[in-house]
Amino acid sequence: MTSDREPSASALRGLRVVLGVSGGIAAYKAALLVRLLRKAGAEVVVAMTESATRFIGPLTLSTLSGKPVVTSLWERVEGDDLPSDVEHIGLVKWADLAVLAPATMNTLGKLARGLADDPVSTFFAAYDPARALLAPAMNTGMWQGAATVENMDALRSRGYAIEGPGSGELACGDEDEGRMAEPEEILAALERMASAGPLAGRRVLVTAGPTREHVDAVRYWSNPSTGTMGLALAEAARAAGARVTLVAGPGVEASHPAILRRDVVSAADMAEAVFEAAADADLTVMAAAVADWRPVASVDGKLKKESGAPSMDLERTVDILAELGARDLGGYRVGFALETDDLEANALSKLKRKRLDLIVAN
Repeated sequence: MTSDREPSASALRGLRVVLGVSGGIAAYKAALLVRLLRKAGAEVVVAMTESATRFIGPLTLSTLSGKPVVTSLWERVEGDDLPSDVEHIGLVKWADLAVLAPATMNTLGKLARGLADDPVSTFFAAYDPARALLAPAMNTGMWQGAATVENMDALRSRGYAIEGPGSGELACGDEDEGRMAEPEEILAALERMASAGPLAGRRVLVTAGPTREHVDAVRYWSNPSTGTMGLALAEAARAAGARVTLVAGPGVEASHPAILRRDVVSAADMAEAVFEAAADADLTVMAAAVADWRPVASVDGKLKKESGAPSMDLERTVDILAELGARDLGGYRVGFALETDDLEANALSKLKRKRLDLIVAN
């Protein structure tokens, strides 16, 4: 699989990172971490606990990140290229990676026990542990205490990556274990995470499910596709490290919060969403069962049976897969051929006509 993107010095270039800051003295280092992330080419949104704002001001981190800082569950934050519900689950879908630095004993305990009552714990409670890095920072006694040891074991078992803590001078004046890893070390750990997985750093577009072409307000042309296969492919791509966009037709089950999802109804809706997402996709997997035909005109209300059997003219819907090939969009393009006769011949014909790189013949 190839991409037109230029190689970059950092695996973080172009990725979206959420930095959670909890209330410890090491919070002042978040400013340098934001600068390093921006220098590496990442977009950064900072979320802070209330106690963190007592150690470093949100204005400082907003200025350095170039984006609003989330400090409350109750106030809407708006900014360019941010989800409309950035304070809640929208930010989970936005982020490619996340880091909690510093991760205090209190916030780690919340994550381990499933508690979510502030922007940081709420975000990490919903975010994929496999894409999250924790950088603990606390007094040695807290770090070595039984509660923290138990909590860290639980968090590691769920897939969280841990960086630090190191040994050195602590805020209390002791020289011992508990010092937060340096921002440069955290950056390097994030770069390793961004480089992990066969699809790390890739953008994958998957379509799933049927479309509906309405005849009237309550009836439509469709097919029995459930979208199960497309959804499974999207989940597999996410697990392989990709940033995944799923364009889903009606009835497709819920997907992982880390998957950017666009729900559509008609073939025209799906075409619009696909062409937009395909502009920067490295891999496109068209697993949706898109209707080939639609009524030329649909009735606004309900067709009444007393009026007799209706007659209707049909027209072709847009051939999304062929149009991707014609526009050379979507990177490596994968299509599906559902055939009842001459399976191999028909699939090979579709492969060539639609300029695909691979076709799955059913």
